[in-house]
Amino acid sequence: MDTVHAYVTTVLTDKFEVPSDEIRPGATLTELGLDSLAVTELLVTLQEHYGTSAPDDAVTGEATPEDVVALVHQLLNGAQQPAGRGTPE
Repeated sequence: MDTVHAYVTTVLTDKFEVPSDEIRPGATLTELGLDSLAVTELLVTLQEHYGTSAPDDAVTGEATPEDVVALVHQLLNGAQQPAGRGTPE
């Protein structure tokens, strides 16, 4: 598990109280119990931690934790935000 994935998991479990056994491949943030405000808080938390910037709607409730990890990696690498599930086109 890479450090970004580990940090996203830690934030989900510690800040949003998602049980770690519920964080499984394919589970959306909505399925994990995050509403739209919590999704925005997650994005802000990650941006502050990694010193990156993304549009407020860069992640939606349909995104999976893996989608969030991929977005963070792309932001860290200076890449443009990808279009795909959980991200606006």
